[in-house]
Amino acid sequence: MDGEVGDFLRSRRARVQPEEVGLPGHGRRRVPGLRREEVAQLAGVSVDYYIRLEQGRGSSVSDAVLDAIGRVLRLDATEQEYLRTVARPAAARRGSAAGPAPQKVRPGLRLLLDTIEKVPAFVLGRRMDVLAWNALGDAVVGFSQMAPAERNMPRQVFLDPRAREFYPDWPAVAAETVAHLRLDAGKHPRDRKLATLVGELSLGSADFRRLWADHQVKEKTYGAKRMLHPVAGELVLPYETLTVSGDTDQMLVVYTPEPGSQTEERVRLLASWAATPAV
Repeated sequence: MDGEVGDFLRSRRARVQPEEVGLPGHGRRRVPGLRREEVAQLAGVSVDYYIRLEQGRGSSVSDAVLDAIGRVLRLDATEQEYLRTVARPAAARRGSAAGPAPQKVRPGLRLLLDTIEKVPAFVLGRRMDVLAWNALGDAVVGFSQMAPAERNMPRQVFLDPRAREFYPDWPAVAAETVAHLRLDAGKHPRDRKLATLVGELSLGSADFRRLWADHQVKEKTYGAKRMLHPVAGELVLPYETLTVSGDTDQMLVVYTPEPGSQTEERVRLLASWAATPAV
Protein backbone atom coordinates (compact mmCIF):
# COMPACT_ATOMS: atom_id res chain seq x y z
CA MET A 1 0.00 0.00 0.00
CA ASP A 2 2.92 2.34 -0.73
CA GLY A 3 1.91 5.94 -1.40
CA GLU A 4 -1.29 5.60 0.62
CA VAL A 5 -0.89 8.84 2.58
CA GLY A 6 -0.22 10.86 -0.57
CA ASP A 7 -3.12 9.33 -2.47
CA PHE A 8 -5.43 9.92 0.48
CA LEU A 9 -4.42 13.57 0.96
CA ARG A 10 -4.68 14.33 -2.75
CA SER A 11 -8.15 12.81 -2.91
CA ARG A 12 -9.23 14.90 0.07
CA ARG A 13 -7.72 18.11 -1.33
CA ALA A 14 -9.71 17.54 -4.50
CA ARG A 15 -13.07 17.54 -2.72
CA VAL A 16 -12.59 20.86 -0.86
CA GLN A 17 -13.37 23.94 -2.91
CA PRO A 18 -11.36 27.16 -2.29
CA GLU A 19 -14.51 29.12 -1.47
CA GLU A 20 -15.30 26.70 1.37
CA VAL A 21 -12.15 27.74 3.24
CA GLY A 22 -12.26 31.46 2.46
CA LEU A 23 -9.99 31.47 -0.60
CA PRO A 24 -10.84 33.05 -3.96
CA GLY A 25 -12.07 30.43 -6.37
CA HIS A 26 -11.63 32.33 -9.60
CA GLY A 27 -8.79 31.75 -11.99
CA ARG A 28 -7.51 28.69 -13.81
CA ARG A 29 -6.67 25.63 -11.72
CA ARG A 30 -4.83 22.60 -13.02
CA VAL A 31 -6.23 20.35 -10.31
CA PRO A 32 -9.66 20.26 -8.62
CA GLY A 33 -9.98 21.51 -5.07
CA LEU A 34 -7.14 22.94 -3.02
CA ARG A 35 -3.52 23.24 -4.06
CA ARG A 36 -0.81 21.85 -1.80
CA GLU A 37 0.48 25.31 -0.95
CA GLU A 38 -3.02 26.38 0.09
CA VAL A 39 -3.38 23.44 2.46
CA ALA A 40 0.03 24.20 3.91
CA GLN A 41 -0.81 27.87 4.41
CA LEU A 42 -4.15 27.14 6.08
CA ALA A 43 -2.64 24.44 8.29
CA GLY A 44 0.23 26.69 9.38
CA VAL A 45 3.11 24.57 8.00
CA SER A 46 5.66 25.17 5.27
CA VAL A 47 4.92 24.02 1.74
CA ASP A 48 8.06 21.84 1.75
CA TYR A 49 6.93 20.16 4.97
CA TYR A 50 3.48 19.42 3.55
CA ILE A 51 4.96 18.07 0.29
CA ARG A 52 7.20 15.71 2.26
CA LEU A 53 4.11 14.47 4.09
CA GLU A 54 2.28 13.77 0.82
CA GLN A 55 5.37 11.94 -0.39
CA GLY A 56 5.28 9.65 2.64
CA ARG A 57 8.34 11.23 4.27
CA GLY A 58 6.57 12.65 7.32
CA SER A 59 6.79 9.71 9.72
CA SER A 60 7.61 12.03 12.64
CA VAL A 61 4.75 14.44 12.01
CA SER A 62 2.93 15.51 15.17
CA ASP A 63 -0.72 15.05 16.08
CA ALA A 64 -1.10 18.82 16.13
CA VAL A 65 -0.02 19.15 12.49
CA LEU A 66 -2.19 16.25 11.37
CA ASP A 67 -5.15 17.71 13.24
CA ALA A 68 -4.58 21.08 11.54
CA ILE A 69 -4.44 19.45 8.12
CA GLY A 70 -7.54 17.44 8.97
CA ARG A 71 -9.45 20.62 9.83
CA VAL A 72 -8.44 22.24 6.54
CA LEU A 73 -9.49 19.17 4.57
CA ARG A 74 -12.68 18.76 6.62
CA LEU A 75 -11.94 15.19 7.66
CA ASP A 76 -14.41 13.41 9.88
CA ALA A 77 -13.27 11.48 12.96
CA THR A 78 -12.70 8.22 11.07
CA GLU A 79 -10.76 9.94 8.29
CA GLN A 80 -8.66 11.83 10.85
CA GLU A 81 -7.69 8.62 12.62
CA TYR A 82 -6.95 7.01 9.27
CA LEU A 83 -4.65 9.91 8.37
CA ARG A 84 -2.72 9.42 11.60
CA THR A 85 -2.35 5.72 10.81
CA VAL A 86 -1.12 6.04 7.23
CA ALA A 87 1.08 9.07 7.92
CA ARG A 88 2.98 7.15 10.61
CA PRO A 89 2.89 3.52 9.52
CA ALA A 90 6.02 2.34 11.39
CA ALA A 91 4.05 0.88 14.31
CA ALA A 92 1.68 -0.98 12.01
CA ARG A 93 4.60 -2.37 9.99
CA ARG A 94 6.63 -3.50 13.00
CA GLY A 95 6.79 -7.28 13.22
CA SER A 96 4.57 -7.85 10.17
CA ALA A 97 7.15 -8.74 7.51
CA ALA A 98 6.41 -12.47 7.78
CA GLY A 99 2.71 -11.82 7.29
CA PRO A 100 -0.14 -11.93 9.81
CA ALA A 101 -0.89 -15.09 11.76
CA PRO A 102 -4.19 -16.80 10.87
CA GLN A 103 -7.04 -15.38 12.92
CA LYS A 104 -8.95 -17.65 15.25
CA VAL A 105 -12.23 -17.12 17.07
CA ARG A 106 -11.85 -18.01 20.72
CA PRO A 107 -14.17 -20.75 22.11
CA GLY A 108 -16.08 -18.33 24.31
CA LEU A 109 -17.01 -16.17 21.32
CA ARG A 110 -18.16 -19.21 19.36
CA LEU A 111 -20.31 -20.23 22.31
CA LEU A 112 -21.79 -16.72 22.40
CA LEU A 113 -22.66 -16.97 18.71
CA ASP A 114 -24.44 -20.28 19.28
CA THR A 115 -26.48 -18.82 22.14
CA ILE A 116 -27.73 -16.00 19.91
CA GLU A 117 -30.60 -18.00 18.43
CA LYS A 118 -33.22 -15.41 17.48
CA VAL A 119 -31.17 -13.11 15.24
CA PRO A 120 -28.45 -13.61 12.58
CA ALA A 121 -24.90 -13.01 13.79
CA PHE A 122 -21.37 -13.58 12.54
CA VAL A 123 -17.75 -12.58 13.21
CA LEU A 124 -15.62 -10.64 10.74
CA GLY A 125 -11.83 -10.51 10.92
CA ARG A 126 -9.04 -8.86 8.96
CA ARG A 127 -9.84 -8.10 5.33
CA MET A 128 -13.52 -8.67 6.26
CA ASP A 129 -12.99 -12.42 6.27
CA VAL A 130 -15.95 -14.29 7.77
CA LEU A 131 -14.52 -16.25 10.70
CA ALA A 132 -17.63 -17.71 12.36
CA TRP A 133 -21.43 -17.48 12.31
CA ASN A 134 -24.54 -18.78 14.01
CA ALA A 135 -27.20 -20.94 12.38
CA LEU A 136 -29.46 -18.02 11.52
CA GLY A 137 -26.58 -15.97 10.12
CA ASP A 138 -25.84 -18.92 7.85
CA ALA A 139 -29.51 -19.20 6.86
CA VAL A 140 -29.58 -15.53 5.84
CA VAL A 141 -26.22 -15.13 4.07
CA GLY A 142 -25.25 -18.74 3.23
CA PHE A 143 -21.70 -18.81 4.59
CA SER A 144 -21.55 -22.61 4.79
CA GLN A 145 -22.34 -22.83 1.06
CA MET A 146 -19.23 -20.81 0.21
CA ALA A 147 -15.81 -22.37 -0.25
CA PRO A 148 -13.59 -21.49 2.74
CA ALA A 149 -11.41 -19.19 0.61
CA GLU A 150 -14.53 -17.33 -0.58
CA ARG A 151 -15.87 -16.51 2.89
CA ASN A 152 -15.01 -12.86 2.61
CA MET A 153 -17.50 -9.99 2.35
CA PRO A 154 -15.71 -7.99 -0.40
CA ARG A 155 -15.42 -11.14 -2.52
CA GLN A 156 -19.12 -11.84 -2.05
CA VAL A 157 -20.15 -8.27 -2.88
CA PHE A 158 -17.95 -7.80 -5.97
CA LEU A 159 -17.23 -11.25 -7.40
CA ASP A 160 -20.41 -13.23 -6.72
CA PRO A 161 -22.72 -12.69 -9.71
CA ARG A 162 -25.75 -13.07 -7.41
CA ALA A 163 -24.73 -10.19 -5.15
CA ARG A 164 -26.51 -7.42 -7.05
CA GLU A 165 -29.79 -9.29 -6.78
CA PHE A 166 -29.19 -10.32 -3.17
CA TYR A 167 -28.47 -6.70 -2.17
CA PRO A 168 -31.12 -4.48 -3.86
CA ASP A 169 -29.13 -1.44 -2.63
CA TRP A 170 -25.91 -2.86 -4.06
CA PRO A 171 -24.18 0.47 -4.84
CA ALA A 172 -24.46 1.56 -1.20
CA VAL A 173 -23.34 -1.86 0.08
CA ALA A 174 -20.38 -1.84 -2.31
CA ALA A 175 -19.26 1.64 -1.23
CA GLU A 176 -19.54 0.77 2.47
CA THR A 177 -17.58 -2.45 1.94
CA VAL A 178 -14.70 -0.73 0.15
CA ALA A 179 -14.59 2.09 2.70
CA HIS A 180 -14.14 -0.38 5.53
CA LEU A 181 -11.59 -2.45 3.60
CA ARG A 182 -9.60 0.74 2.95
CA LEU A 183 -9.61 1.41 6.69
CA ASP A 184 -8.18 -2.08 7.31
CA ALA A 185 -5.52 -1.49 4.67
CA GLY A 186 -4.37 1.63 6.48
CA LYS A 187 -3.97 -0.26 9.74
CA HIS A 188 -2.05 -3.13 8.14
CA PRO A 189 0.01 -1.74 5.24
CA ARG A 190 2.12 -4.90 4.84
CA ASP A 191 -0.67 -7.46 4.89
CA ARG A 192 0.20 -9.56 1.85
CA LYS A 193 -3.16 -11.33 1.84
CA LEU A 194 -4.93 -8.00 1.76
CA ALA A 195 -2.76 -6.83 -1.15
CA THR A 196 -3.62 -10.06 -2.98
CA LEU A 197 -7.32 -9.54 -2.26
CA VAL A 198 -7.24 -5.96 -3.55
CA GLY A 199 -5.48 -7.13 -6.70
CA GLU A 200 -8.03 -9.89 -7.25
CA LEU A 201 -10.96 -7.54 -6.75
CA SER A 202 -9.39 -4.89 -8.99
CA LEU A 203 -8.98 -7.38 -11.83
CA GLY A 204 -12.47 -8.79 -11.36
CA SER A 205 -14.54 -5.65 -10.87
CA ALA A 206 -14.43 -2.23 -12.51
CA ASP A 207 -16.73 -0.96 -9.75
CA PHE A 208 -14.23 -2.02 -7.12
CA ARG A 209 -11.39 -0.26 -8.97
CA ARG A 210 -13.42 2.95 -9.11
CA LEU A 211 -14.43 2.86 -5.45
CA TRP A 212 -10.94 1.88 -4.26
CA ALA A 213 -9.44 4.84 -6.15
CA ASP A 214 -11.84 7.18 -4.34
CA HIS A 215 -10.07 6.57 -0.98
CA GLN A 216 -13.21 6.70 1.17
CA VAL A 217 -12.77 5.32 4.70
CA LYS A 218 -15.57 4.37 7.07
CA GLU A 219 -16.05 2.36 10.23
CA LYS A 220 -18.56 -0.47 10.08
CA THR A 221 -20.48 0.40 13.27
CA TYR A 222 -24.20 0.27 12.63
CA GLY A 223 -26.71 0.70 9.85
CA ALA A 224 -29.22 -1.36 7.90
CA LYS A 225 -29.08 -3.71 4.93
CA ARG A 226 -31.84 -4.73 2.60
CA MET A 227 -31.57 -8.27 1.23
CA LEU A 228 -33.61 -10.28 -1.23
CA HIS A 229 -33.40 -13.77 0.24
CA PRO A 230 -34.16 -16.66 -2.18
CA VAL A 231 -36.43 -18.37 0.40
CA ALA A 232 -37.66 -15.64 2.76
CA GLY A 233 -38.02 -12.78 0.31
CA GLU A 234 -37.11 -9.18 1.16
CA LEU A 235 -35.43 -8.63 4.52
CA VAL A 236 -34.69 -5.22 6.03
CA LEU A 237 -32.05 -5.85 8.67
CA PRO A 238 -30.61 -3.15 10.94
CA TYR A 239 -27.22 -4.20 12.28
CA GLU A 240 -24.89 -3.41 15.15
CA THR A 241 -21.15 -4.09 15.03
CA LEU A 242 -19.20 -4.68 18.23
CA THR A 243 -15.40 -4.85 18.48
CA VAL A 244 -14.31 -8.08 20.14
CA SER A 245 -12.51 -7.51 23.43
CA GLY A 246 -8.97 -8.83 23.23
CA ASP A 247 -8.77 -8.67 19.42
CA THR A 248 -9.64 -5.32 17.86
CA ASP A 249 -9.31 -6.88 14.39
CA GLN A 250 -12.43 -8.99 15.03
CA MET A 251 -15.99 -7.66 14.95
CA LEU A 252 -19.24 -9.28 16.03
CA VAL A 253 -22.00 -8.29 13.60
CA VAL A 254 -25.58 -8.79 14.78
CA TYR A 255 -28.66 -8.21 12.60
CA THR A 256 -31.60 -6.94 14.65
CA PRO A 257 -34.97 -7.02 12.85
CA GLU A 258 -37.48 -4.39 13.99
CA PRO A 259 -39.91 -5.93 16.53
CA GLY A 260 -43.26 -6.68 14.94
CA SER A 261 -41.96 -6.12 11.41
CA GLN A 262 -42.48 -8.37 8.41
CA THR A 263 -38.73 -9.00 8.44
CA GLU A 264 -38.90 -10.28 12.02
CA GLU A 265 -41.60 -12.76 10.99
CA ARG A 266 -39.61 -13.86 7.96
CA VAL A 267 -36.45 -14.31 10.04
CA ARG A 268 -38.47 -16.41 12.49
CA LEU A 269 -39.59 -18.62 9.61
CA LEU A 270 -35.99 -18.85 8.40
CA ALA A 271 -34.95 -20.00 11.87
CA SER A 272 -37.54 -22.79 11.74
CA TRP A 273 -36.41 -23.73 8.24
CA ALA A 274 -32.74 -23.79 9.30
CA ALA A 275 -33.57 -25.97 12.32
CA THR A 276 -35.43 -28.57 10.24
CA PRO A 277 -33.19 -31.60 9.60
CA ALA A 278 -32.64 -32.52 5.96
CA VAL A 279 -34.53 -35.70 4.97
